[in-house]
Amino acid sequence: MDPCVALARLSIHQWVRLQAPLREVPEELAAVLAGQRAAVFVSLHTPEGDLRGCMGTLQPVHAEVSEEIIANARMACAQDPRFPPVRADELEHLDIKVDVLSEMELTERTQLNPRRYGVMVCAPDGRRGVLLPDLEGVDTVDEQIAIACRKAGIDPAQDHVTLQRFTVVRHEEA
Repeated sequence: MDPCVALARLSIHQWVRLQAPLREVPEELAAVLAGQRAAVFVSLHTPEGDLRGCMGTLQPVHAEVSEEIIANARMACAQDPRFPPVRADELEHLDIKVDVLSEMELTERTQLNPRRYGVMVCAPDGRRGVLLPDLEGVDTVDEQIAIACRKAGIDPAQDHVTLQRFTVVRHEEA
């Protein structure tokens, strides 16, 4: 199993079963992930492919990517306000994805590609909406920006937005 996904799964199991955060990264995973620092999104999906939880960071909050994965996996299973917390009977059936983000860079609409780049839209008043790249059903830049704006409560016709793009390395279960 991919080490990022294995760590996310371990964090989720620990939280759901024991209501305690994972405190130590197993040695075999720590060795692979050591020295990396990045923003991370952890997304959970049902066997049917429906979103079950997704939480992440746009900038690294922790010193190590392993800590970022542990924290965001726990939040995805227990604190996504769109969903109830994950139950123990769901654990074995969750499909887990871990997206490790590159740094954000200012961009223009013409430099976006929804398959390659995620996007963050920012309104002058601080509202922000984010959409990861390469999502099923998001085929155009206009769709990508519209969804990110909607998530942030931004009216693209009214609010002047700035755009930032980023890439991800997506880690999935085999």
